[in-house]
Amino acid sequence: MKQSYEDVRLEVGDRIATLTLDRPEKLNAFTPAMGRSLRTALAHCAADDAVRVIIVTGAGRGFCAGADMGVLQQIQAGAAARATPATPGEEPLPPERPGLEVAAHYASRFGYLYAVQKPIIAAINGPCAGLGLVFALYCDLRFASTDAKFTTSFAQRGLIAEHGIAWLLPRLVGVARALDLLVSARKFDAAEAERIGLVERALAPDLLMEETLAYARQLADTVSPRSMAVIKAQLRKSPFQDFNQALATADAEMARSFASEDFREGIAHYLEKRPPRFSGR
Repeated sequence: MKQSYEDVRLEVGDRIATLTLDRPEKLNAFTPAMGRSLRTALAHCAADDAVRVIIVTGAGRGFCAGADMGVLQQIQAGAAARATPATPGEEPLPPERPGLEVAAHYASRFGYLYAVQKPIIAAINGPCAGLGLVFALYCDLRFASTDAKFTTSFAQRGLIAEHGIAWLLPRLVGVARALDLLVSARKFDAAEAERIGLVERALAPDLLMEETLAYARQLADTVSPRSMAVIKAQLRKSPFQDFNQALATADAEMARSFASEDFREGIAHYLEKRPPRFSGR
């Protein structure tokens, strides 16, 4: 199934949704329309039981070159409202599980990605800069082409570390490395991104989508979608809990897991030595 949104394409097959940023002539530079389309498409994927894993990539030779320069030129002093979270009328996400609500902790432009109860993998196929890098950091996993180049960009535009990147980036690469990448705004390659933990895998360009799809297919075919949803929420909620709170959450969720269809199927397929047929319930 293919569906088009403004500046974004969505394709669903084999329980994997692939979202493609679709402004190749501009290296998929981010626009307000692209932001609205991404939220709408991701909300649809979140609500669709036929989707278990989501991949986001870019059309052409880029992932996302940052905010569109035409948009930046139109910004006037004091226009901080553009950094606000979701506004009324935007596509709603499915309700979160009681006790595992995470959206309230991430009130940023892209915080809703953490409330999508399915793994989101960024397949970074080329330049990934500024706002494009921020978006990639809100994805759950990042696989990158060895052709990809990265930069935070902000300091070279007279801007600051926006949309929560000053909180996100140190948790991936450490405070000193985050400071280096943010204040220098230097370009760095996929090999360095993998070495410092910003991406999980750096792959040859012709293998990027093949390997990303293979990983996504493994998740879609062999593990419980219910387990993935709960584990993702646990991890996104844990920075706001102390150990005992995180442990209490785990204990409560484990009890619910024991009562689930997916737990029964997890035992059954192992004993019967057959592929799993998880329902997500």
